[in-house]
Amino acid sequence: MRRILPALTGAALFAAAGLTVLATPHAASAADCTPAQVVANGGFESGSSPWTAPSGAITADSGQSAHSGNSYAWLDGTGSTHTDTLSQSVTLPTGCGTATLGFWLHVDTAETTTSTAYDTLAVKLGTTTVATYSNLDAQDGYVHKTVDASAFAGQTVTLSFTGTEDSSLQTSFVLDDITLDASGGTTPPQPGDPTRTPAAPAYTVNLTSDASGGSWTGHESVTFTNASPTALNEVYLRLWDNAHGSCPSTPITVTNVTGGTPAPLSVNCTALKVTLPAPLAQGQSGTVGFDLGITVPSGADRFGHDGAYNFLGNALPVLAIRDAAGWHLDPYTNNGESFYSVASDFTVTLDHPTSLLVPATGTSVDTPGAAGRTVTKATASKVRDFAWGAGPFTRISGTSAAGVKVNVYSVAGISAADAKSMLSTATSAVDAHAQRFGAYPYGELDAVIDNNFWFGGMEYPGFVLDLVSTTALTHEIAHQWWYGIVGDDEYNAPWLDEAFTDYATDLAQGKTGNGCWNNVSWASSAEKITNSMAYWDANSSRYSTVVYGYGKCALHDLRRTIGDTAMTTLLRSYAQAHWYGVSTTAEFKAAAQAATTVDLTSFWSQHRIDG
Repeated sequence: MRRILPALTGAALFAAAGLTVLATPHAASAADCTPAQVVANGGFESGSSPWTAPSGAITADSGQSAHSGNSYAWLDGTGSTHTDTLSQSVTLPTGCGTATLGFWLHVDTAETTTSTAYDTLAVKLGTTTVATYSNLDAQDGYVHKTVDASAFAGQTVTLSFTGTEDSSLQTSFVLDDITLDASGGTTPPQPGDPTRTPAAPAYTVNLTSDASGGSWTGHESVTFTNASPTALNEVYLRLWDNAHGSCPSTPITVTNVTGGTPAPLSVNCTALKVTLPAPLAQGQSGTVGFDLGITVPSGADRFGHDGAYNFLGNALPVLAIRDAAGWHLDPYTNNGESFYSVASDFTVTLDHPTSLLVPATGTSVDTPGAAGRTVTKATASKVRDFAWGAGPFTRISGTSAAGVKVNVYSVAGISAADAKSMLSTATSAVDAHAQRFGAYPYGELDAVIDNNFWFGGMEYPGFVLDLVSTTALTHEIAHQWWYGIVGDDEYNAPWLDEAFTDYATDLAQGKTGNGCWNNVSWASSAEKITNSMAYWDANSSRYSTVVYGYGKCALHDLRRTIGDTAMTTLLRSYAQAHWYGVSTTAEFKAAAQAATTVDLTSFWSQHRIDG
């Protein structure tokens, strides 16, 4: 996120960013996998190509509705003996050990049985049936289905959906937003990055809101593994949003801790030490649970509410990292980000009034709750954080050409034209960045638009907050790669996400950065692109200029130094090698040097890139 200071105007308003680190036990390497989403036209918005389908099956007919956009595929629904098949050939990249088929399915039927599957939908990859549905799966609305397709890595196969009806009583199988994501190397998962622990956290959260969506109560638990050869005696939870309160009166409360003994809050109430019952050796796992209360403060902030609209960024406690430098318990910064976390899995259930829409990280499915309430279940894999919103938003949806579902949620006062423009920007940007760095892996993407945000924009995995601004939204979406997929220590090395994201934004918008390094003027000998947030909090007026501006200009200058082709290959290969992993300045410098025969020693010195 770019935190906009009062003195900043003009172009400074349009960059926003953030980051977090990750240490995953399974990071793909450039040599063994190029992540990709391999289904073409999965939202059917580009007509029938390259699908093979019966005439009229791919349609925008009002008899059914699309999950997003206007078009969908409607199989069967005749009420007589009938078979429809929808298919296309797909190629899964060689070396990718993980592949997931995803699609949205709506089934409606005139069958009255609750026990017999008279009409069926068979999902196949090649000749293998990977899933089957029937009239027994009928329900209101779409449901997101996922199927493990990892066994087909490196193969070209036909993906098909075959609906078969018997002689009476119709069943319609309606499909939309079909994806097949391949990622991950074929090398066996490792026990973890021994320099960063706890590893592979899995969070399970169940929360219920009040009528406004501004107060939430419930339970959270996290299971984790010690990846380090050094025993793990304790963990720390970061309650980042307590920086918005007045310690010890805090908006985030943790009580009834299980799985360890809590200590008093520290670091301005943003850190909670939990001593484990017994030390965990390398490879051993533990679980910590607690009751959680969240009260959203007033203010159009990444954690705050703008009237009826609530924004809950960093509201869930997450595990701190212990690495070679020890526990990272840096203070919260309002100027940028302090967040440093590993790739994690989240299952978050949010019970809320039906009148409120709840955009969230991950893929969400809504089911009816108690009277007047809806239960939104969001699942997200290999993300560094989880964020959501709650309010009477206006939502429009679409699907990018590469098959990514995008939702734009607008507060009151955002015109329909502006919302539509932001949807167009988002679908274009997510594909542009994916083409350069690797396929977007998080299913859908939610953009929440409010022109009252004082900071410009903020990124979370699959969820961004933004103004009506093409440049800012393109920037925030680039953070899905540079912070979300390729992690870093945002407090100690903010340039690794902000500079790279601003550079990616320039590329997406066709800007070459010609001559921008010529305008660099250092404020002091201590000023460097690679300084930490501790330095920038003390020199806040220079943060945007140096980290965003000089940082991206340095990358443009590196491109001119090593050549366009080498730079393009470098960044894509570097992203693949650090997919769901952590980037450091030293690692990037080494990768850049390996990409060219030019000695870059003087380049790093001239551009004040240390590390």
